[in-house]
Amino acid sequence: MIKHIVLFKLKDPSAENIEHTVSVLRGLNGKVEQLRSLEVGIDVVKSARSYDIALIAEFDSLEDLEGYQVHPEHKKVIEHMSQVRESQVAVDFEY
Repeated sequence: MIKHIVLFKLKDPSAENIEHTVSVLRGLNGKVEQLRSLEVGIDVVKSARSYDIALIAEFDSLEDLEGYQVHPEHKKVIEHMSQVRESQVAVDFEY
C-alpha cells in the first residue's frame, strides 16, 4: 500500500476559499478508480508553521499512484490547485 500526503498553503486562506478548495479535493472521491481512500482536512491550529489543508490518499501500489497522477479528474484538481495554492509539500511512502 502507498500513502500519499499533501499539505497545501493557500494564497487566500479565507474560510470561504478553504471550504471551496476542500470541496474540490473531496470531489475526487469515487471518480478515480485507483484511489482506495481519501481524507481531506482543514487545519485547526492556525499557527505560523501550519498549512491550511491536508490531503491523505491511499493506493494499492506505486503503479496506482502513478495512474492517479495522470488521471483526467486529478488533472482538473491540479489546475484548480495551481491557481489557489501558495505552496505545497508532499510525501509518499509504502506501508
